[in-house]
Amino acid sequence: MKVRIGISLGAAATPQGLATNLRPLQDAGIDSLWLSEVVYGDLVEPFTGMAYALARTSRLKVGTGVAVLPGRHPVQVAKQLVSLAGMAPGRVLPVFGLRPARPAEVAAFPVPGARAAVFDESIRLLRLLVTQTSVSFNGEFFSVQDASIGPLPAKPLDIWLGGSAPAALRRVGELADGWLGSFLSPQEAGLAREQIQAAADAADREVEADHFGISLAVGNGEISPEIAQAASRRRPGVDPATLSAAGWPDARRMIEQYVDAGLSKFVIRPAGSLADGPGIEQFIDAFVAQMLPLQG
Repeated sequence: MKVRIGISLGAAATPQGLATNLRPLQDAGIDSLWLSEVVYGDLVEPFTGMAYALARTSRLKVGTGVAVLPGRHPVQVAKQLVSLAGMAPGRVLPVFGLRPARPAEVAAFPVPGARAAVFDESIRLLRLLVTQTSVSFNGEFFSVQDASIGPLPAKPLDIWLGGSAPAALRRVGELADGWLGSFLSPQEAGLAREQIQAAADAADREVEADHFGISLAVGNGEISPEIAQAASRRRPGVDPATLSAAGWPDARRMIEQYVDAGLSKFVIRPAGSLADGPGIEQFIDAFVAQMLPLQG
């Protein structure tokens, strides 16, 4: 399996931060940049950020880690993705989730029914639209007739999903091309991979062996209060040190454990002071020194 390690700028992924740091990321040979979905605050909107980053670079891949799909119309999302893929072939990496990480932002993504059911149907329609030149679809929430969104990518787009609940892992196996988890220990991530593969087998389909990944926060020598709080919210009662890295030695050790558990794709994001404006340059330099040698 090819191990690939991408980077998130965390709190530095503001419009100005993105504009400032794109060239250093590409010049350093970093594989991919990942943009989070955070509506309230300073971070750039992920689809807007993807378009900008792809236009300003020639090799850097850009992904959403993780964008909310329910609450966006799948036809519009498909149009955005194939447009981006047409302008930047092979560099568009969409990952979608069920709901925002911040509960207060759920209202920004209204859905026409039960969110999980809308998500399932949205994925089915989205996959048809990015792989077929004309689509007719009649579902519970969405209906289109002879929909065509333009030239399709020569290589079909992979649609990855996030999530770690049993229903989310089942959804990946049944409907998606890959998985990007978060706040899971290496052992838990390995078990999640097995559950996804079992769901894929039951649906008579395959998720490729190198399409399993994890997003991992890295601190500046300690587990930051922000990450500890987020971990506590997502995984009550679980030691945050098993879900994130205090520093770069921990990150290297944990990545080796994740690889042993069958994962090969990683998104490394800054925590604590590394996520501050001045700290992001230090984070990028350390990422290049510590993470790029682990790829292979």
